[in-house]
Amino acid sequence: MIHKLIIAFLILLLITFSQKDIPLVIQQVYSSNEHLLGERSMSLEDRYANQSVNDVFKDNILLTFAYLSGKVTNPSHINWTDVRTASHYEVVLEPGEVFAFHDDVLPVYTGKTVKSTHAHFNSQDGFKSDGYLVGDGVCHFASLINWAARDAGLTVVAPTNHNFANIPEVPKQYGTAIYYAPGQSSVNQMQNLYVENTSDKTVHMVFRYAENELTVAIYN
Repeated sequence: MIHKLIIAFLILLLITFSQKDIPLVIQQVYSSNEHLLGERSMSLEDRYANQSVNDVFKDNILLTFAYLSGKVTNPSHINWTDVRTASHYEVVLEPGEVFAFHDDVLPVYTGKTVKSTHAHFNSQDGFKSDGYLVGDGVCHFASLINWAARDAGLTVVAPTNHNFANIPEVPKQYGTAIYYAPGQSSVNQMQNLYVENTSDKTVHMVFRYAENELTVAIYN
């Protein structure tokens, strides 16, 4: 009789936990691990009114993403079908670490851990020209990161605004000019984007591309 009562009590206890406590604990853990700080998206179909130029902008943005994620490491091995496929990549910034859009950074960041796209936006890296500039479009990507990072409360430095040309879907105050040329560090450093994690928590910068839309989401 006592044995049966113990079994009945254990069954009742199991039912109680399965209905109340377990889902609550799972929800709490999930919420603490997925705290969204900021998120912004833009279409890659409206980067420029002319379709052929837009396609160049789009490919240059996606190639930058491919260099960032490691999908492309050697320009002689670029597979454009692969570059244009849906992608997901995460950059982790520990407290004090910096994300820079390219690797020629201002002296103030010397000695800090700097993570970048590893891209230089030139024809040698496989970037395309729209007949005006090689690498056109990468400023749009940097501007989207700027917008999302500021929403997330991160410390952002974008020395040169992109106010000389419109960036569709991105407010003008987040426009970020990007430039890289060998031997021109003073110019390169001023046309870069710097996102520093000055908090005491690890920050995750999540980049997603799917269905012609690019998203930057930042979590801690």
